[in-house]
Amino acid sequence: MKTNTARKSGSLRRRWLINTAGVVFLLGLVCVLAVTATFAAYYYAYMQSDMEDRAETTTEFFANYLDQNYNAFYQSCITYAQTFEDRNILELQFINNRGDLVASSYGPWAGQAPSTPEIREAVSKRGAIPFVGKDPSTGERIMAVSCPMIYSNGEVIGVLRYVTSTRLADQQIIYVASICMMVLMMVLLVVLLSSRYYIRSIMIPVAEITEKAKRIAGGSYGVQIQTKYQDEIGALADTINEMSSKIAQNEKMQAEFISQLSHELRTPLTVINGWSETLLADENMDADTRQGMKIISSEAERLTEMVMDLLDFTRMQDGRMTLSVEPTDIRGEFEDTVYMYGSRLKQDGIALHYLENDEDIPEIICDPKRLRQVFLNILDNAAKHGRDGKRIEASISWEDEEAVVRIRDFGPGIPEDEIPLVKKKFYKGSSKARGTGIGLAVCDEIVEMHGGTLTLENAEGGGTLVTIRIPSAEL
Repeated sequence: MKTNTARKSGSLRRRWLINTAGVVFLLGLVCVLAVTATFAAYYYAYMQSDMEDRAETTTEFFANYLDQNYNAFYQSCITYAQTFEDRNILELQFINNRGDLVASSYGPWAGQAPSTPEIREAVSKRGAIPFVGKDPSTGERIMAVSCPMIYSNGEVIGVLRYVTSTRLADQQIIYVASICMMVLMMVLLVVLLSSRYYIRSIMIPVAEITEKAKRIAGGSYGVQIQTKYQDEIGALADTINEMSSKIAQNEKMQAEFISQLSHELRTPLTVINGWSETLLADENMDADTRQGMKIISSEAERLTEMVMDLLDFTRMQDGRMTLSVEPTDIRGEFEDTVYMYGSRLKQDGIALHYLENDEDIPEIICDPKRLRQVFLNILDNAAKHGRDGKRIEASISWEDEEAVVRIRDFGPGIPEDEIPLVKKKFYKGSSKARGTGIGLAVCDEIVEMHGGTLTLENAEGGGTLVTIRIPSAEL
């Protein structure tokens, strides 16, 4: 039961975390992606705007040299590139109208002429054109801005190009994303800690209510749940407490009624049994009348046994059932019961076989009358429920410091789904046999009071096997 409760508690805790922490994580992740995307767009837009401003400012500066001859103009470009101050973050390139690299802030022989598409587009559109992507020659991700240089006669004589790697920008974006993820993890940690406290504030009282409810379901009627909560949990506890009190009251009234009725029935049954025996002693009684009197006597005895079971049941319910223990020859008690009951079963056509053995079974401390009551009840059940088998086997042995009694019938057995329930009070299951359904419950209680166990199982080959184990230890 504890395992089952823990499993259910774990399930509620898992569902809570999924529904709370999971939603927070997903929303936080969306926020992180949104912030990162916004920062990246802003950062790239700022870089692009800065490079475009630089390109336009530089081309305006060089417009003053466009009335010179080409050689003087290109020499001015080379000189400007060599003295470019921001070469650590940007590369300044001058490209002629044939697409050749004339000068670069990285040196006069900086490498091959660039082949990105914005260069031709800047020439064709006569305006600053940006580019973001991979450099075809190096494969590095770059940002570039190309701006045309227009001679006084309207001819485009070259392109001024600013280019930089986006590696630093991407690192900044990753850094911002990392910071956002750390913030998200911290928020998620706070949510988990607060959720854990909140879940514990729910699960602890729920576990207590569940444990008490199981005790009530197990027969501990009247048990009350103590709770300090004034919310829905407190309302649930109050409802269960009220239910427990009402069940306990009903059980008490039922037990009192059964006890009173059983006592009232004993007197007329004693009279019926007595007069039945007296009348059966008359030798002049005709055969039909004698048969009828035998039936009356047999049914009166059966009814008396039922009344005794009811009385024992009420004592068991009230905690008034006691044992009168003494050193007992348990083998002798069992054999006497088997032989006595065996002659009675012969009249019903049922053979009771006692499987004798030569084992030495020592005396044990027990209540012989109560154990004889258990043996008789089990044998009677075997006769009623295994009547079709026409045979019952009984044995007693000494195993592991315990007296072990086994009684087996050869009837149809017990449905597997009913085996865990047959010892419960008033449970009769699918059996059509007559009875109150409390005999096994009383027997189980008596055996447990002796520190032993009573188990029922389907025997191999058919029928039901009942095993009673009574330990030798003193009570």
